[in-house]
Amino acid sequence: MPFARLRSNSTRPRRTLTALGAGLGLVAGSLGLWVATGSAAQAAALPAPDHVVVVVLENHAYSQVIGSSSAPYINNTLKAGGATLTQSYGITHPSEPNYYQLFSGSNQGRTDDSCVPVGSIGAANLASELIAAGKSWGSYNEGLPSQGSTTCSSGKYAQKHNPWFGFSNVPTNTAYTFTQFPTDYTTLPKVSFVVPDLCNDMHDCSVGTGDTWVKNKLGAYATWAQTHNSILVVTFDEDNKLSGNRIPTVFYGAHVTPGSTTATTYNHYNVLRTLEDLAGLTAHAGNASTAATITGIWN
Repeated sequence: MPFARLRSNSTRPRRTLTALGAGLGLVAGSLGLWVATGSAAQAAALPAPDHVVVVVLENHAYSQVIGSSSAPYINNTLKAGGATLTQSYGITHPSEPNYYQLFSGSNQGRTDDSCVPVGSIGAANLASELIAAGKSWGSYNEGLPSQGSTTCSSGKYAQKHNPWFGFSNVPTNTAYTFTQFPTDYTTLPKVSFVVPDLCNDMHDCSVGTGDTWVKNKLGAYATWAQTHNSILVVTFDEDNKLSGNRIPTVFYGAHVTPGSTTATTYNHYNVLRTLEDLAGLTAHAGNASTAATITGIWN
């Protein structure tokens, strides 16, 4: 009897623990479902633009551009009519690793500004993901001697700002000269990057020079984008090494709430993740896979 009683009493906690375990399993499963659907809902809440153009400028801190009288177009048109990330950050120094991080979610071992052997990296990146999904990609590189040229430098052109050349899964013929940037914007790729030369990107020349270049070269596209389901993104690779790597980043165009700001902290990985989600991609390269999508700026 004592043994029987012990068995009888001991079955109750087992049943209780079994029920508790099942309950916890249901809760865990529900949490997993919530996380999955929450992530999907976040992506679904984004617009689905026909075209996104990203222009990358150089080596200036947030306060050197945003609010500066030297950048009237960026401030009075793009910032005023678009969305500003007030806590946007580069990830490292110098320039080149930041371009790789923005394009592929990793510096891919790049720690300096040296010329990268063409096609030496096989990792996933924004372009390879777009191509794999049957979507179009292109880069427009000011000063590039010819479409697909793999030269390290030419005049004011520098390959260190053009990470697509480092990847074996990005066709070199998707790297266009900037003179090939179309005037019929409907022919633009789904996602494209624009990289000005070393003067017009503000690296060697003034904020005013870069601001004027963006207005003259991309202003017509920006205006068109507002009414043609398209977006312009203006960002920087890094700051001037004096402001904690806080950089200007502005979104402008259709579905962007005019004059909006977000003080959430974002970096290149968040921008990459957002570009992937805007393009409807299910793949996410490198650290973009765990980065949050940019929210709070869409209408």
